[in-house]
Amino acid sequence: MISDSRQSPDEILALESIAHLLADSARAAILPYFRRFDLVEDNKLDRGYDPVTQADRAAECAMRAILARERPDDAILGEEYGSKEGQSGLTWVLDPIDGTRGFVSGTPTWGVLIAVSDDQGPFYGMIDQPYIGERFFGTWGRAQMRGPQGQVDLRTRATKALKNAIIFTTFPEVGTAAEGAAFRALAEQTKLTRYGMDCYAYALLAAGQIDLVVEAGLQAYDIQAPIALIEAAGGVVTDWQGRPAHHGGRALAAANADVHAQALAILAEVTP
Repeated sequence: MISDSRQSPDEILALESIAHLLADSARAAILPYFRRFDLVEDNKLDRGYDPVTQADRAAECAMRAILARERPDDAILGEEYGSKEGQSGLTWVLDPIDGTRGFVSGTPTWGVLIAVSDDQGPFYGMIDQPYIGERFFGTWGRAQMRGPQGQVDLRTRATKALKNAIIFTTFPEVGTAAEGAAFRALAEQTKLTRYGMDCYAYALLAAGQIDLVVEAGLQAYDIQAPIALIEAAGGVVTDWQGRPAHHGGRALAAANADVHAQALAILAEVTP
């Protein structure tokens, strides 16, 4: 868990203010398209299905416009429009709709991901679910959620034994055949397995509702916001060998060090 800020308190507050502006702008851009019968989508893949919609593009454009005005010296990494170099040493990592498959299906499991990262990785993370009005955000040991019932502090669960853990992943196949087999070997040791939650699973972990999220085939913009949020709430996020996960690939997010170590012992047997 990260314990020390690499930025001053005033800088953190300034960054957080911008993050909320970005999330507000993304909400406004996305919600008019949600559950519309005339939603236009494109498939990014020649084989398979990886949709992108006008809502994805509109949300990222809205967020980039704010950053161009308020933080012109910062770099940007976004899913839809790639990288923009900066001079400040900070990078805003944006996924305008994480879980577009859920979005086009009408489920409220997708979210807007916003992270701020430096050369050591992400230190601020936000997961915003516009439709149900929940926003999860955290940095340096302080994690909170704003929702219909107000604002509350977040803390991950203290589950010690794997047999009592609740585990989530997005796709039943997880990734490769070997990755899927490793996930199933782990899931068999837990109390409950659930699928298809997209980034909302990471928010639930930070909120103390579940214990493990395991995924593979991620991009940096998929995982950096969840990393910062979960670590701020007391959890642990690594790859399947216990290394930093902020560049993407495989991710193991856990509520605490004990359940992380037990899960890692199973997943680490997969060939790197």
